[in-house]
Amino acid sequence: MGSKRMPGKPTTRRYSQAEKDQAVRLVRQLQAETGKKHGAIQRVAAQLDYGVESVRTWVKQASIDAGEAPGTTSEDAARIKELEQENRELRRANAILKSASLGSTGQRNGGGLLVLTLGGGDGQAGASGLVRRAEERALGTLARGRVDQ
Repeated sequence: MGSKRMPGKPTTRRYSQAEKDQAVRLVRQLQAETGKKHGAIQRVAAQLDYGVESVRTWVKQASIDAGEAPGTTSEDAARIKELEQENRELRRANAILKSASLGSTGQRNGGGLLVLTLGGGDGQAGASGLVRRAEERALGTLARGRVDQ
C-alpha cells in the first residue's frame, strides 16, 4: 500500500515501482479471469486503496511499454528528458560564449563563428562540463576586459 499521509506533508502519495507493478499485474489478471476490461481498474484500486486514476495511468503506460498500445515508452520518455536537459545546457553555454565574445565594446571579436563539439559519441560527459568550462572562460574574459582571438 502507498505511504500514509504524514502531518505537514503533501497529500500526494508516492508509490514504489513494486506497488505499481503489483497493481498492473492484478488488473491484467482480473481482466483475463473475467474477460472484461470494464471495472477492473476501479476494483483493484479500491482493494489496494490506491487512486483510480493512478492505477489507470500505470496500466496504460504498461500497455505502451509492452507494445500493446501506441504512445511514448518510458524508456523513450527518459531519453527525451535527458536530451532536452542537454539542449538547455548547450543553449546556456552558447549564450554565455556569445556574451563573452561581444566584449566591453559590444562588438564581436573578429566576427568568427564558434563551433562546439562534444566528444565520446554518447553525449554523457559533454554538456555539463562544457557549460562549466564556458562559464569559466566567459568570466575570465570579462575579468580581463577583452576577448582573446
